[in-house]
Amino acid sequence: MTTTGGPGRGTGIPVPAKGLRAGILDLGDSVMLGLASTAPVYSLAATLGLIVAVNGNYTPLILLLGFIPVLFIAYAFRELNSAIPDCGTTFTWSRRAFGPWAGWLGGWGVALAGIVVLANLAQVAGQYLWLLVGDGSLAGNKVLVTGTGLAFIVLMTLVNYRGIRLGEHVQRVLTYVQYIALGLFALAIVVRIVGGAPEGQAFDLEWFNPAGAFADPGAVVHGALLALFIYWGWDTCLAVNEETENPSTTPGRGAVISAFVLVAIYVSVGLLVMMYATVGSEGIGLGNEANQDDVFLAMKDVVLGPWGWLIVVAVLASVLSSTQTTILPTARGTLSMGVHGALPAKFAEVHPRNQTPGFSTQVMGGAAAAYYVAMSFLSENLLADSISAISLFIAFYYALTGFACFWYFRGTLRESVRNLWFRGILPLAGALLLTAAFFISAVQMWDPAYGDTQIFGVGGAFVSGVLLLALGVVLAVVCRFLPSTRGYFEVKK
Repeated sequence: MTTTGGPGRGTGIPVPAKGLRAGILDLGDSVMLGLASTAPVYSLAATLGLIVAVNGNYTPLILLLGFIPVLFIAYAFRELNSAIPDCGTTFTWSRRAFGPWAGWLGGWGVALAGIVVLANLAQVAGQYLWLLVGDGSLAGNKVLVTGTGLAFIVLMTLVNYRGIRLGEHVQRVLTYVQYIALGLFALAIVVRIVGGAPEGQAFDLEWFNPAGAFADPGAVVHGALLALFIYWGWDTCLAVNEETENPSTTPGRGAVISAFVLVAIYVSVGLLVMMYATVGSEGIGLGNEANQDDVFLAMKDVVLGPWGWLIVVAVLASVLSSTQTTILPTARGTLSMGVHGALPAKFAEVHPRNQTPGFSTQVMGGAAAAYYVAMSFLSENLLADSISAISLFIAFYYALTGFACFWYFRGTLRESVRNLWFRGILPLAGALLLTAAFFISAVQMWDPAYGDTQIFGVGGAFVSGVLLLALGVVLAVVCRFLPSTRGYFEVKK
């Protein structure tokens, strides 16, 4: 059995049925998964101070600039999904556009980003859970935090293994918790601003003035790179396209909607926090280096008083929901690779009762758990630097998707103005911007002063990022000669 893309908007390429539970998710579920995957509360809390340190009051503009290439790539995902609604997303589309090697490496990029970021999410979840207990000192216990983070990975892997509907219910609860807590935090700031916060600053349109921001182009580029990757994750709703109503249209709409909702959340909350805390380097100021790991944590007691624990709960719910929704696309990506013969047939197995990628889910959860535990005890600094390298993996597979969209639809670009823009100009522009982001980030990471480690005089983030990407090439070569996967590489598209 096969399913096909929707008529009229794509070419209707047949998509092999994989045994997943079709039509279980609607547009609302799709948007929710896209939002949850980005861990918006944690992303904003952990990144806002870093952007402020570079761009000061121009941070709201930087948040918008970082959104532009993400939006362009969201259109690429939407258009490719309309023609080929396969849960392999970048893997499948790159293979159709450029051949088997590009497809395999695109699939590796998706899986790699997921595995590495799960280590970060597990670490944060472990720390924030114990911040809620007693005086919070247990959050500094390495063994306890690592064990807790590992337990969270196992738990969320089990949730995904048991079924998409159970996962959706868990997501709904975690999403409500984090957004209600974030909403109360924002409301408390509004009340304090309206009440005349003595140390705050008034809103100023200058914060959105490109002429002022670009007085220091290097700062804009640095800030935009930081902002760019806090939007990553909305593409999860495309990875569950085969389990969504109208798979050729609904997931693409969900991706674009969730991208717009994210920028609205980031800019509006960022503005409120800036107006109340200011960008100063003292106290709760966003420019204070002591606050940059989590600006919300630094502000919680001042803003919420005895209810400050609510924002800790919001961050915890944010990273837990992202943990679950990060396993979703990685497992479905390797499922698709198994179905198409790029990985051994075991990866193509779907649990007959749960209708989930049983083996792929276990492998992705196990790989993330092993990586997290190994890196935690080998070197926490190297773990932190490898997490910094995620920006390379994201830029790689997002850019590849943008190029694939342009190339795959190149013959249809003259058919309408719509096709020219949404299948051609915007995806290509997004791909070029992300390619530039990849190389700029790589140059920054090369500096031995970047991050917490250096290897042979080179930044540890660069070395770990390049080695992990290169591992994908090695694995692709191995699969090229394995009897079970050799056939995939012998078919060009």
